[in-house]
Amino acid sequence: MLPPGLYTFDQLQTGDCLLTDWAKVTPEAIDIFAALTQDRFEIHLSDEGARAHGFDRRVAHGLLILSLVEGLKATAPAQLATFASLGWDWSFRAPVFANDSIRALVTVAAKRAAGAKRGMLTLDVSVENQDGKIVQHGQTRLMAHRA
Repeated sequence: MLPPGLYTFDQLQTGDCLLTDWAKVTPEAIDIFAALTQDRFEIHLSDEGARAHGFDRRVAHGLLILSLVEGLKATAPAQLATFASLGWDWSFRAPVFANDSIRALVTVAAKRAAGAKRGMLTLDVSVENQDGKIVQHGQTRLMAHRA
C-alpha cells in the first residue's frame, strides 16, 4: 500500500496500490442521484419496488457507486497526481443496497509515458461492500502529471 502523499506518474510503479476509506450508501444519496439523473426505476426508489424484481431491498444505482468510488479515490490518503479521465471499462457484479458501505482497492495496472510532462495510468479498481464481497470491478485510464 502506498503511504499517504501525492504521487506523480514517475513515482508510481506497476503494482502500487491504495485502499480508500469507506462510504455509506444512504437512502438519501440514492434519492438525490435519482432526482439528478432522472433514473427513477422502481428498484432504486423503494424496498417494495426492489422486491418486485427479485431483490431483498432497495438497490443503489450502479453509476452512483462508480461516482462514489471516484470521490473516495480523490480523497484517499495516497493521492495520484492525475488531471483527466480517459474512460472506464467497468462491470457491476452484485447489487449495492441502501445502507451498505463500500470501499475500493486501486492498483496501478499499467503506465505509458505521453511526453515529458504527462503519462497515462491504467488503474485496476475493485469495489467491495462491508461483507468483503466484490460488487463492482473495472479499469480506469487517467492522464497524470510527471515529476
